[in-house]
Amino acid sequence: MRFLFPLLLPFSLLYGLITDLRNFLYDKGLLKSIRFEVFTINVGNLAVGGTGKTPHVEYLIRLLRPQYQIATLSRGYGRRTKGFVLADDTANADTIGDEPMQYYQVFGKEVTVAVGEERALAIPKILSENPRTQVVLLDDAFQHRRVQPHLNLLLTDYHRLFTRDFPFPAGRLRERRHGARRADAVIVSKCPGDVSIAERKRIEEQIRKYTSENTPIFFSGIRYGQPLPYATHQPLPITPELILVSGIANPTPFEQYAEGSFKVLTHFNFRDHHIYTRKDVSRIVQAAYPATSEGERKVSVLTTQKDFVKLAALPLTTWAPDLSFFYLPMEVYLMGDGGMKFDELILQSVRKFVMQGIHREF
Repeated sequence: MRFLFPLLLPFSLLYGLITDLRNFLYDKGLLKSIRFEVFTINVGNLAVGGTGKTPHVEYLIRLLRPQYQIATLSRGYGRRTKGFVLADDTANADTIGDEPMQYYQVFGKEVTVAVGEERALAIPKILSENPRTQVVLLDDAFQHRRVQPHLNLLLTDYHRLFTRDFPFPAGRLRERRHGARRADAVIVSKCPGDVSIAERKRIEEQIRKYTSENTPIFFSGIRYGQPLPYATHQPLPITPELILVSGIANPTPFEQYAEGSFKVLTHFNFRDHHIYTRKDVSRIVQAAYPATSEGERKVSVLTTQKDFVKLAALPLTTWAPDLSFFYLPMEVYLMGDGGMKFDELILQSVRKFVMQGIHREF
């Protein structure tokens, strides 16, 4: 595709100018933004997908949940519904989308999970349904300028920094690089565990060309847990040989983990937010059975937690009772002393806002 780059670059310039104009209108107040009287934190990016927003939202939930009433608000990519939907026990990936369904699966009713295309309309509905809500986490709303968050967190993938990318269609950026000026903090995500201090400083220097002065920059990595079975009653352990299944923007870390711990026979690598069908499951099962002999199971299927919430709605164990399906839980961690500084930034910002609200009531 590199040979197309010179041809696409003029269109990227035009696209960048259009997004610049839109941002200028918002910055000057000619297009109106709303800042709600509930603390809002946006977790977003400049690029299209693949920066790890979902596990970072989960990190914030775990950080804030012990002290505050939390709600998440997503657009709900891949769902078959429209408008505002609040997750409940009848929810699935079709009704609220895969990532919101993951939040609900992990945290249940401890967190309000909502979806809605128009965030400015959805936030009042969240507050109407749960007036005790103190913090709303906006998933992927960096370009949704109608809502002005109290904290704007910008993620960028270590393997594809926004500083080296271009606007669509020559690149993957939704707006030009200087959009990073709106960020209150930048997180370089999906860093390898052995990234050096010198490398981090070099990346910081690149990012600071586009951010506001003194914007803090953090580095996060991925930590995988032990594979968990699709069904809690599944008695068989995971096998040394695996078939991988994923529908995520960047499957490379998932592949690297699996290949470092198991023998991977094949990888069904679907597009991000893929909606699984019975035909997909049939293909996966057919690929697994040639690896068995005389009914003896020799292969398992491993998928991501994001894909699991969609595959779980299909009758996997009915179709292949002797084939074990597992999903791989993951979480992010902040590198070095960044974790403590990041937690302090978030907690102090929320605490200050909540205390100001209490004083206003009196």
